[in-house]
Amino acid sequence: MRKLAGLALLLAGALFIAGILLVGSWSASGPAEKPTAVVVAEGASLSGAARELESAGVIASADRFLLLSKLLGGSTPIQAGEYEFPAGASPSEVLGMMQSGKTLRRFVTIPEGMPSILVRERLMAADALTGEVAVPEEGSVLPDSYSYVRGETRAAVLKRMQDAMAKDLDALWAERKPGIAPATKREAVILASVVEKETSKPSERRMVAGVYSNRLRIGMALQADPTVIYPITKGKPLGRRILQSELRAKNGYNTYAAAGLPVGPIANPGRASIAAVLDPAPTKALYFVADGTGGHVFADTLAEHNANVRKWYAIRRARGEM
Repeated sequence: MRKLAGLALLLAGALFIAGILLVGSWSASGPAEKPTAVVVAEGASLSGAARELESAGVIASADRFLLLSKLLGGSTPIQAGEYEFPAGASPSEVLGMMQSGKTLRRFVTIPEGMPSILVRERLMAADALTGEVAVPEEGSVLPDSYSYVRGETRAAVLKRMQDAMAKDLDALWAERKPGIAPATKREAVILASVVEKETSKPSERRMVAGVYSNRLRIGMALQADPTVIYPITKGKPLGRRILQSELRAKNGYNTYAAAGLPVGPIANPGRASIAAVLDPAPTKALYFVADGTGGHVFADTLAEHNANVRKWYAIRRARGEM
């Protein structure tokens, strides 16, 4: 009897120690040596997720993870999505992330003024997306950062970009100032795309919009270099100086060869540029030229403008650019 009692006591002690070790492993570092992404499918059970986690090397044992989850993890269900588990994440941390839905957030960013040909390239370069997309209509995408999940289609992300543009354009158009040059929302996007490409300084947008609005009202050619380049490169950098033959080309976009707006946008303008053409600066200026600091100097008359151009040429000669 004493032997049996001793064996029972020894077994109880062993089980107690094993229990302590098992519970301790719940908060101990896991086996992952680097951040590891795992997708928990929609409708996946905890056991199914555990097998994926074990296969990816995030946890050491699916069975042990399930046991501890039932004992110590509470009753909150896990949520579907893609998770990036940090290196050495404990089983407790892993379950907590899945219960809270702290999924991996992926983004594709479209900068202000990006042409649609480059929007497509950026979408196609996002390897976690699926499917093909054609080059979207120029001016139909709102520049912004868009989140997406692994396996989502490129077409779905592009639709969000275009829906965002339509929504923001409607809201901005509703707040437009009276007497502006654009007569329609499309004209506003076209003019905003020109403003977007002509200045990179936020403080200048309304002033540039004011100059171009003045020119449109009096039937004066916009003479915007980016409109000359667009039909040549579809918005990509030209990489050289514009040729005289290109300044004379009549193709619907060249605003040196014809007065008025180009036939379509030359980029995807951001909210600020659209807002600028719907509320341009009150100015009499008809001209502007670079000032050597990254901005522009504006002029009401051709004589003033020619003087500013001479100053700009002097700056360029001093820099060895001419």
